[in-house]
Amino acid sequence: MKDGVNGVALGVFVFFFVAVTAMGFLAARWRRAETEHSLDEWGLGGRSFGTWITWFLLGGDLYTAYTFVAVPAAIYAAGAAGFFAVPYTILVYPLIFTFLPRLWSVSHRHGYVTTSDFVRGRFGSKGLSLAVALTGILATMPYIALQLVGIQAVLDVMGVGGGENTNWFVKDLPLLIAFGVLAAYTYSSGLRAPALIAFVKDTLIYIVIAVAIIYIPIKLGGFDDIFAKAGQAFSQTNPVTGKPRGALAPAEATQWTYATLALGSALALFMYPHSITATLSSKNRDVIRRNTTILPLYSLMLGLLALLGFMAIAAGVKVTNGQLAIPQLFEDMFPSWFAGVAFAAIGIGALVPAAIMSIAAANLFTRNIYKDFIKPDATPAQETKVSKLVSLLVKVGALVFVLTMDKTVAINFQLLGGIWILQTFPSLVGGLFTRWFHRWALLAGWAVGMVYGTLAAYGVASPTNPSQKHFGGSNAEIPGIGEMGYIGLTAFVLNVVVTVVLTFALKALKAPDGVDETRPEDYTADAGDAGVQVELPPATAGTSH
Repeated sequence: MKDGVNGVALGVFVFFFVAVTAMGFLAARWRRAETEHSLDEWGLGGRSFGTWITWFLLGGDLYTAYTFVAVPAAIYAAGAAGFFAVPYTILVYPLIFTFLPRLWSVSHRHGYVTTSDFVRGRFGSKGLSLAVALTGILATMPYIALQLVGIQAVLDVMGVGGGENTNWFVKDLPLLIAFGVLAAYTYSSGLRAPALIAFVKDTLIYIVIAVAIIYIPIKLGGFDDIFAKAGQAFSQTNPVTGKPRGALAPAEATQWTYATLALGSALALFMYPHSITATLSSKNRDVIRRNTTILPLYSLMLGLLALLGFMAIAAGVKVTNGQLAIPQLFEDMFPSWFAGVAFAAIGIGALVPAAIMSIAAANLFTRNIYKDFIKPDATPAQETKVSKLVSLLVKVGALVFVLTMDKTVAINFQLLGGIWILQTFPSLVGGLFTRWFHRWALLAGWAVGMVYGTLAAYGVASPTNPSQKHFGGSNAEIPGIGEMGYIGLTAFVLNVVVTVVLTFALKALKAPDGVDETRPEDYTADAGDAGVQVELPPATAGTSH
């Protein structure tokens, strides 16, 4: 790591940071509505975004600082096992093509802002809705924290804030400033801010990846040399584990782990509140369909990005924290001015999703906790005010997480969030296609999945950090199979089994079902009639389809 502050890189970084900050505040005037005091406007951008805006927004939402820092960092640390993110982003798009248009339609027809709104309306259960909302908020917190870790990683490599022995306030001051700016323009502009900034973020990322995938291999002697050096590095024994550091291809013993992690992550991705928030901001069903066909372009970028982990090894990058590997690679290999562009791409790649995530979590609290349980007669203006304030508190919570926890475990806590959010899949996706599941059974299945997943993850020690006895990973032995697999998928299977068994039992006992406020035609409604809310008479409200 170079000594001192990289002034040129820092100057370029600050330039882009100031530019997107200005865009963030100006976004409040972009597509301004007649009334801004509603969650539809502040939290969903007026539900007015077309194909390209939605594409950039979803891309900025899903491909984050985690993408830039943690995926290649995982490959730098362990080899090809880190590529699990590539197949799961391929698997996810055919999956969401089947249910996102239905969710968009019913949400527009009834004015739903969150997934919990839909669950409450579909199953007539505030308890189940509350469970989904709390899970969404809980899972989002470490995800936001991971974005702040991404910003801190590039600041560390640029030499901003001093070394590890520097006073904590001085060291973390740049991150506090970035946090303050993010909080301010999110509060002011809502979802319009990240939607506008996403254009800059994605453009920078594509430029940096295109240059890196050509320029760095040329400097390192080509991909043959890169893979040869990576293979040699992975064959060396890790003194902590007594095993090889990693592998260029997953070993047979790790194939269950790889496959279950990819599948479970694919199922979980669009359960996250921020994914749904970006989706519901679209203006019609066709926007959703078109985006599921063009979003895989980001997966191509992700595959190229993952190769940076091998390049960091071949370039001789040595860092104690793997999160710093790629920023350090950029500083070592690029001219200072272009390193600044790359750092800006990572930094802005953190600001965009962090803003969307905080908005999504705030909407969940406002609609499904504050309005449902604290102030049922809240006006749209009051909802918007509460959501703005909660979006600030959510970011504060994520900041505390970053400043008090070991940065090297950030990705594991984000993966723990994936375990949690996956347990909402039966209620959300199942509810979009059938009302056969009983609301109490769904709640019980959710509870079993959450408890099992959390306890199983708690029992996992870090394979590389002896001091980390708990939450050291997201894989454990699958009961009854004996293979190592993704805890989230195992918890999900238990969730589904409990839900199905209890549904049969509760229906046999004729347990009271909730009132379904939706109709079959709501799930295929388009923009022309999306504003018409349907009030069903009691005699038909509970019908299923």
